[in-house]
Amino acid sequence: METKINYHLKKSEFSFLKGPRSRLKELFFTFRVQYNFIKGFREMHFIGPCITVFGSARFGPESEHYKNAESIGAELAKLGFTVMTGGGPGIMEAANKGAYLAGGRSVGVNIILPFEQKPNPYLHKWIDIPYFFIRKFLLIKYSYAFIVMPGGMGTLDELFEAATLIQTKIIQNFPVVIFDSVYHKDLIEHLDMMAKNGSISPEDMELIFITDSTEEVISHIKKNSIERFGLVKENYKPKWWFGEI
Repeated sequence: METKINYHLKKSEFSFLKGPRSRLKELFFTFRVQYNFIKGFREMHFIGPCITVFGSARFGPESEHYKNAESIGAELAKLGFTVMTGGGPGIMEAANKGAYLAGGRSVGVNIILPFEQKPNPYLHKWIDIPYFFIRKFLLIKYSYAFIVMPGGMGTLDELFEAATLIQTKIIQNFPVVIFDSVYHKDLIEHLDMMAKNGSISPEDMELIFITDSTEEVISHIKKNSIERFGLVKENYKPKWWFGEI
């Protein structure tokens, strides 16, 4: 029996995920992917250096998680970093808000979804992306550290994407910070279990820094992003012949 198309899903995305299609359709899809990569590169080329904050879209301003993310966003901005998020509400909005109100730079890579996700009002710049894999690539490409706040499946996906790329030395050993040890208690125990059973190496646990303190986050970023990599802000200048502004 043919599966009904969920009314939330675009026909193009649903068709892509069903499996092999005609060669022509697959070719057109690769063109669309290429277009979105180029679009992302053009928009994000001048924003760095960045730190990406991951977290749930579902925590409102009254939440302690939201307040913590706002505080961290402000402190990262004071260090001179651009704060990058997925561009939506909740934790993403909080981190962007903290940076924005502290006088720093705030950007978002927004995923096009039928629910939960629309650009928050605390962004100096954002880009709308239709594919999660392009979005995750952009969030990682321009970042020198990753802050993992309380979140759901998407947040864990982003955490393990960054950690896997560092573990396999695809990207450099940038700091990965898990904030809120109580919320992430079961996750931390699971990571310990994997290390004990040999599915990850004991040294892989050193890739992740766990804390409940904004001050410790900032200290860790200073030591392991700024000092380790000799990080300074590069003044890229737009080139008119590329159509950049």
